[in-house]
Amino acid sequence: MDYDCIIIGGGPAGLNAALVLGRARRNVILFDSNEARNHVVRESHGFLTRDGIQPAKLRQLALQELEAYPSIQVKHEKVYSIERCSETHYEVTAESNNVYSCTKILLATGLKDEQPNVPGIERFYGTSLFSCPYCDGWEVRDQPLAVIADKNVYKLAKEIFTWSRDLIVFTNGEGRLELGDRERLESHGIQVVEDIISGLEGSNGQLERIRLEDGTLIERSYGFVTPLWSHPNHFAEYLGCTLNKYGGIQTDEYGRTNIWNVYAAGDMANIVPAQLIVAAGSGSAAAIGINGDLTNELFDKTIE
Repeated sequence: MDYDCIIIGGGPAGLNAALVLGRARRNVILFDSNEARNHVVRESHGFLTRDGIQPAKLRQLALQELEAYPSIQVKHEKVYSIERCSETHYEVTAESNNVYSCTKILLATGLKDEQPNVPGIERFYGTSLFSCPYCDGWEVRDQPLAVIADKNVYKLAKEIFTWSRDLIVFTNGEGRLELGDRERLESHGIQVVEDIISGLEGSNGQLERIRLEDGTLIERSYGFVTPLWSHPNHFAEYLGCTLNKYGGIQTDEYGRTNIWNVYAAGDMANIVPAQLIVAAGSGSAAAIGINGDLTNELFDKTIE
């Protein structure tokens, strides 16, 4: 069977794209390997009517809704390869070694995190250390916060200041602040610590203290970090998709890449994690682009 579209990635972008395409009566197969970047997060925020929902619960509800559309199939397995057989024919090989053919590909596999070089950070990430202030800032408002960053230090610190004035910036011996930026932070009472962090202290995922290399302990309850984000696979590069200056897949407003019949949506098109509602909206836009292109191609072919 040839599918109209194969969606690779079962996050909010891929799921919402499948929903829109299914409602447009398109034959779609979605591959979801259940390796979401936010699996360590207890709650997701900023999604209207679903504020505070567990990511796994949101995914479960989405999958249940897709069951109402017979033209949507969901495969819970990883995709190993994508081959471009022609401009209108792609073949996707899954870990089961089954091969699936389609006209259009939607890449929506999100990003993978590489945390800052701080010993033990994984024990606290997702519970008391976060990456998105718009997702988790409200819950930690007015608390003693840390910003642990070796890049975009000034920008992140300014954002976090919205939620708490009790803020200390840790550059971990690597980050660099321009002199003017440091002065601006300090003028607002934001302390800058440039020493290397030797460890984090706390229990059950709750941060309590940050230990510096010289043994100094600084009490902090929560914090925000800047992970290094990258694509979890090389599909975009292999297919020849152009990347933007940030390393994300360059697309137009409807998810079209520079490669005909290849689309991208969600975080992997931005290379910066967005709120779930933004990623879902990106998937919806890409689905509208895919359906519109399929429709136009059918009518153009009929005219010929």
